[in-house]
Amino acid sequence: MSRHSDREDAVHPALRRVRREGRWWWLQARHARRVWRWALLVAVLLFVALVLLRRPLANWFWNEPQIEQLLDQGDRALAAGRLSAADGSGAREWYQAALALDGDRSQARTGLARTAQAALQQARDALDAGDLDAARHALALARDLQVPQRDADQLAQQLRQRGSAHAGIAVLLGRAEAALQAQRLDDGPDSALPLFQQVLAVAPNQLRALEGREDALSDLLLQARSACASGDLAMAATLLGSARRYDPGHVDLPQTEAQFNAALEQALGRADRDLARGRVDAAWAGYRAVASAVPGHPRAQAGLRELADRQARHATRLAGDFRFAQASQALDKATAIDPQAPSLAAARTAIEQARHAQQALRVPPSTRSKGELRVLLARFEQAQARGDWLLPPGRSAFDALRAAQALAPSDPAVLAAARQLLPVLVTCFDDELRRNRVRAAGDCLQAWQALAARDNELGEARRRLGRRWLAIGSERLGAGDARYAREALQQAGALGVPASELEPLQARLRDAATLER
Repeated sequence: MSRHSDREDAVHPALRRVRREGRWWWLQARHARRVWRWALLVAVLLFVALVLLRRPLANWFWNEPQIEQLLDQGDRALAAGRLSAADGSGAREWYQAALALDGDRSQARTGLARTAQAALQQARDALDAGDLDAARHALALARDLQVPQRDADQLAQQLRQRGSAHAGIAVLLGRAEAALQAQRLDDGPDSALPLFQQVLAVAPNQLRALEGREDALSDLLLQARSACASGDLAMAATLLGSARRYDPGHVDLPQTEAQFNAALEQALGRADRDLARGRVDAAWAGYRAVASAVPGHPRAQAGLRELADRQARHATRLAGDFRFAQASQALDKATAIDPQAPSLAAARTAIEQARHAQQALRVPPSTRSKGELRVLLARFEQAQARGDWLLPPGRSAFDALRAAQALAPSDPAVLAAARQLLPVLVTCFDDELRRNRVRAAGDCLQAWQALAARDNELGEARRRLGRRWLAIGSERLGAGDARYAREALQQAGALGVPASELEPLQARLRDAATLER
């Protein structure tokens, strides 16, 4: 009994497991049949959706990359300035192709609007450059792309006005190019450069006019360089001035200016050597050539002043020997060289005094006006007692003595008065020079020279005064007073300072003038 029970107990778990597992498989099979029914239903619905929506889905998967590519091509063409092209490679064609694939694509419409504005700008640029055909073509494209009507009408009005003037510009260009061909560059209103300038005044970017002016200026500067090589400095300066007036930034201008400055230096060097050798006429021609090319050139003015002073001193020496004809010729040459030379007045006075002296020597003593001479000598003594040696004019001891010398230059009392006044003038010169009062020192020096034109110390005194002028001029130039420095340079040159000592201040003045330009 117990053995049978144990067997049933052993069998029952196995039966229960079989029953349980069999039920699970049955449940799984039943559930699987339901899943397959739902899967089949979903598959049928998906198939129907693909059939019905095949076109929109195809557009989604295939057109979107193509549209982006078309927009990108349009952007590139617009950036490169290819707004429209017959082969379809223009920005307009790319954007329109993108718009054909997707009519709602805002990027394509924006690209077309940008293309329209770019076409309008191209039309403006072409109009400024004088290319009317290109301007009309670009304006037509802008109108096709529907730019604002007001902007298009305004540009069209400008095109009509420029078109009416275009015929006149063409005539001017033809005349200018003919003048250029004949090498009539700048010798009147009907020459090449003025005519090209008229065209550019109306159309500043006209290509033919710009190129023609460039060629004309190149030829003009070539002529200037040839003039420098031949020594015609005045012509070279005129041609250079014309070139600067038309185009101060021309590429050949610096080279020509450098050659012109080198020619100036060569001419000045030759003139300085001629001056040192006493070749007056050759030095005069050299300095005059530089002064005519560059009016007010300090080194040329100093050279001319030195020449005039030498001629004036030569006239004074000739007058002292009573050779008045030669003295007058020397004085006339000095006046022609530099009419403003301070030494001219002293030379005229010396010649006049020499004439009076000659006449006095020829006149018998009995006919001299002793009374007038006594009055002049009394005035001299009175002015001396007051200390009025040079001033005031007309009442000074110097003026009274000059009048007495003109009346009786060899009278012992007059000679004694001159010997008495001369040391005073020398002391006056030294004192004023010590105080840096160069103008007052110059007055003392002129009076000294008038009384003793053959004094050996005069030459050194003149050079001392000239060097003091140079020192003060250099100091004033450092403070920005270029006008005083130029005057100091001229005074120093006139007083016989060597050219080598003038050169540093001349160089500084040239540098200052370059900075001002």
